Amino acid sequence: MQKKKIVLFILSFFASTLLNPFQTKAAVTIPYEKQLLSHALTKKGSTQVIIVKADSASSYKAVLAAYQHTSTGWKRVYTYPAVLGKNGISSQKVEGDGKSPAGMYFMGQAFGSVAKPAGVKLSYKKTTAYDYWIDDVTSADYNRWRVYEGNPYSKWKSFERLNHPLYKYATVIRYNEKPIIGKGSAIFLHMWKSSTSPTLGCTAVHEGNALRLMQWMDPAKRPLFIQGTEADLKRMSEL
Repeated sequence: MQKKKIVLFILSFFASTLLNPFQTKAAVTIPYEKQLLSHALTKKGSTQVIIVKADSASSYKAVLAAYQHTSTGWKRVYTYPAVLGKNGISSQKVEGDGKSPAGMYFMGQAFGSVAKPAGVKLSYKKTTAYDYWIDDVTSADYNRWRVYEGNPYSKWKSFERLNHPLYKYATVIRYNEKPIIGKGSAIFLHMWKSSTSPTLGCTAVHEGNALRLMQWMDPAKRPLFIQGTEADLKRMSEL
């Protein structure tokens, strides 16, 4: 009986640890990640950082790690598998290339096809059939969220509907903002279709992880998104 209790306790401990990653905050050990986090704090004023490392420039596979700055320094609080654009990742992204952008960007508006989830601190909007993100490079609305109740095909050559199943939980990655030019649009952190389904340029994670990250991000902490191959991340850490 005593052995059975011990086994049940061990199983319960590991199950609760997997379900609640905050139970074990891991210290930062990779040198370039330490430097990136130092830059985020001192140059960007960010105390929450998401670092996404792509397997390679041509791969859609990646690992996402979320970091929180505490009184004792930076700690990794989440680590999740992620998927990127179908054609990989690039620091020279252009519209329609099927690649995710490599670089460093603040996180923005949260949105979704459901009512605002409990615990979300970011500004949040529930989308409707009239919400679009414009990827028509010839339009003055390019790379902007627009609400339009008319026929979108008469207004734009290309657009993305935001009331979409994969945008049940999504957060804007503030990419290509100043100036807005044809380097890509509608770049979000959202839920994936599956672990083997790449995006068209966004970064995606499992549904529950997309929600957890959305709830974790706090605008007061200026959440920063850093993404690239290992070579990209090392280069950014040296800037």
